[in-house]
Amino acid sequence: MAQDIYWADSYVEKQCSAADAIKKIRQGQRVFIGSACGEPQELVRCLAENAIHFSGLEIVRMMSMESVSLSEIADKTMDASLNIRNIYLGAASTDTLARNRRFITPMNMSDVPVLFKSRKMPINVALIQVSPPDDFGWMSLGVSVDVTYAGAQSADYVIAQVNSKMPRVMGHSFIHVNEVDAIVEHDEELLVIEPPVQSEIAAQIGKNISRLIEDGSTLQVGLDAASQATVQALMNKNDLGLHSQYLTVDVMHLYAKGVINNRKKGINDGKLVASAAVGTHNLYEFLHDNPGIEFYPSDYVNDPFIIGQHNRMVSMNVARSLDLTGQVTAEAAAQTLYAGVSGIPDFVRGAKRSKGGRSIIFLPSTTPDGQKSTIIPMTEHVPVVVPRGDVHWVATEYGIANLFGKSMQERAMAMITIAHPDFRDELLEAAKEMGVIGKERSLGEAVRAVYPVGLEDCIVRDEKKITIRPAKPVDERRIQEHYYTLEKKDVLSRFFHDKKSFNRSDLENKSHIDYIKDLTLIGVVGEVGFDEVIAVGEYLLIVEENMAEVAFSVSKEYQGKGLGTIFMKKLAEAARSNGISGLMAYTVPENKAMINLFKTLPYKVKTKIEDDALVLRCKFNELRDELN
Repeated sequence: MAQDIYWADSYVEKQCSAADAIKKIRQGQRVFIGSACGEPQELVRCLAENAIHFSGLEIVRMMSMESVSLSEIADKTMDASLNIRNIYLGAASTDTLARNRRFITPMNMSDVPVLFKSRKMPINVALIQVSPPDDFGWMSLGVSVDVTYAGAQSADYVIAQVNSKMPRVMGHSFIHVNEVDAIVEHDEELLVIEPPVQSEIAAQIGKNISRLIEDGSTLQVGLDAASQATVQALMNKNDLGLHSQYLTVDVMHLYAKGVINNRKKGINDGKLVASAAVGTHNLYEFLHDNPGIEFYPSDYVNDPFIIGQHNRMVSMNVARSLDLTGQVTAEAAAQTLYAGVSGIPDFVRGAKRSKGGRSIIFLPSTTPDGQKSTIIPMTEHVPVVVPRGDVHWVATEYGIANLFGKSMQERAMAMITIAHPDFRDELLEAAKEMGVIGKERSLGEAVRAVYPVGLEDCIVRDEKKITIRPAKPVDERRIQEHYYTLEKKDVLSRFFHDKKSFNRSDLENKSHIDYIKDLTLIGVVGEVGFDEVIAVGEYLLIVEENMAEVAFSVSKEYQGKGLGTIFMKKLAEAARSNGISGLMAYTVPENKAMINLFKTLPYKVKTKIEDDALVLRCKFNELRDELN
């Protein structure tokens, strides 16, 4: 059509019914359908009603809500009428999609637009949904820009459903009236997805992950319940940004509260950037003409180079399973809402390029029925979405682990400690059979232990952040390194003799702990996952006396900074809450520091000499006289 025709006249000329528009489709053509909540429902209904009249159509779509099940039509006609090609498998609205694995075309989301634009997968017809045109003839793709923009730009023939309920979203989301071939005016409610129901497990995973997210971070958030629980756990953070494939209701709430303000992103500052929205009518109203929100196509939003330009980019993606070496599967499952190859590898690799960035993979420790572990010995017969070399942080409701730079044995031990306690023994044995853990290794009491998050604390000394937390089996090597850095006098105070060697067997009771009968706290500095142990405080239950024996060591640089007092208080509180009667210590008589530590507690301290050792005792039911 000549470009000198006024767009409004062109608009009128192109108007037609859905039935007339669908009749323009020819046998054997490839038809792209706008994705997710932007699906043009009226056009899809009409296509389905006329499917019997078509032969050999190929339907290309990224993610479908299946408002009308084209998959079922394909099944009934044995693909003769319609053949479905899903770029991204959805699993929330129907089991049909999850069953039809043959329809999946696994691709990184950043690559899909170029597939269309290069004509390597030529699009003959595009069915899209848009907002009404503005005064200059521009219509917004609204809640679904992602690969829909490329589909519309690449198609030979574009049919647009104009819906007044489609929000006008800013950014690279507009298509002009002159760029479409048929216009079908039909108002209807957009497809919605209510926020996923969150379990206690999802909430705990969210709390664990939130500890890794610093103020000023830029987030990529998935659609699953655990991702949304993580978003809710960020209410006390500051200056967060968003650069994500999807915008959700929970992100909207963080934006409304000022937690997400996009001021420190480093790129697109001040703008909340996504490529699609999946949520409720309130979310869509929030998007309409909002100058703080910009939607871009997937070849921009999911480009690892663009992702890596953000400050402290944090990618958060749910897995279906992880094996002990770190391989990730992410096939579609109802509890994850949507999954597949999708944008996960794009954001995992992009976050790693970001200054201060983190890539986090997470999952519940068991399947929904609790019968199987989602942490498995080795991935077999299932596609790997993220290879082990790209996996950094892993989280379950039982804790977090950093796999970056870790050996196979260190990875396996870390994964086992965040697996469900019911499956840790069998995972350990499987790892030994696979040869990724030494035959002599054991978990000891840690096999049933639940990491006590409440004992974690952070303090600042001389402008340096020190994290105090319970030890984990993966800390064994770092505790060993700490002991080797101690001066001779500190070794004597801690071990009663001039100890030269600190073997693994000496350290097992420090890291293979149940956090009840035995508890080790460590103070660490540096980057999480690569931090240095600078202090150790521990207790071990003397069963026959129901007393906990305590011991401490602090690196020279950090002595005299109150660490011992903090450790003593935490150990006393933990022991008391675990039903232990009191604390005791064996030390050299010259160890005034230990004597003073006991005096910091509000209990009577009794001392005596046994075999040249000073024995200190206090019971939790005996307060000092001045406190009675």
